[in-house]
Amino acid sequence: MPAPVLPASSQERYVIPNLRNACRILKLLGSRPDGFKIADLGRTLDIPTTTTLRIMTTLHLEGLVRKNGTLYELGPVLIQLGNASLAGTEIRTTAIPVLEKLTGQTDETAHLAISCDDRALIVAVQDSPHPLRAASRPGFLAELHCSSTGKTLLAFLHYPRLAEFYGKGAARPAKRTPHTLTTLGEIKREIELTRKRGYSVDDEEFAPGIRCLAAPVYASDGTLAAAIGITASTVRFTKDRIPEMAGKVQAAASELSRLLGYSAPRG
Repeated sequence: MPAPVLPASSQERYVIPNLRNACRILKLLGSRPDGFKIADLGRTLDIPTTTTLRIMTTLHLEGLVRKNGTLYELGPVLIQLGNASLAGTEIRTTAIPVLEKLTGQTDETAHLAISCDDRALIVAVQDSPHPLRAASRPGFLAELHCSSTGKTLLAFLHYPRLAEFYGKGAARPAKRTPHTLTTLGEIKREIELTRKRGYSVDDEEFAPGIRCLAAPVYASDGTLAAAIGITASTVRFTKDRIPEMAGKVQAAASELSRLLGYSAPRG
């Protein structure tokens, strides 16, 4: 008989503080490909410099981080662990034929993302046949406020947490392009629009010249399981094609939801 799962409040007493700090450090390193100095890691996470040094030395010896001059970056062992984690993601296996079909219908790169803390984790990608294509690779963590899959997660999973993520006291989200929405008011209006129409659009908000569109995928119990979407150049994916692309992406989302055992309510 499996051991019962303790509620989060009860689990806290079993937490090992410096193991948690190591996890926080790895997550922070994943947010900046250029790396961090030890002092910057400690200052950002409010961990004493000596403790940070001990943690980083251990992670380095285990291959979880690597040193590049005075900077530390994520290490090669995490590639192996990440690939193993993605391979074990059940929804990924089910989604691959759906992504292939969506790419065949749109001629654009299709991708699938799941929630990972306050980011969207890309778990599968089907590349466009075009020589010029833009898409994040599996394992990439995208910010929620400026990516189409992220907006879908905000709209249909994290909607009650918008103020927590972007309100007073929260870190201001990155403004990646002149089109990126960064205030709680802007983001809330966009997410409410996403909920109303049933799909999200990244209109050059994550990267210039790139437009993305995503829709929600539901699990058998009716909860949000993932977001499926397409990424394309604005030259090919023009604004007047949004209704057409939305129909195809929503159809793919419905197909994947059905394969996961979800039955949409009638009426």
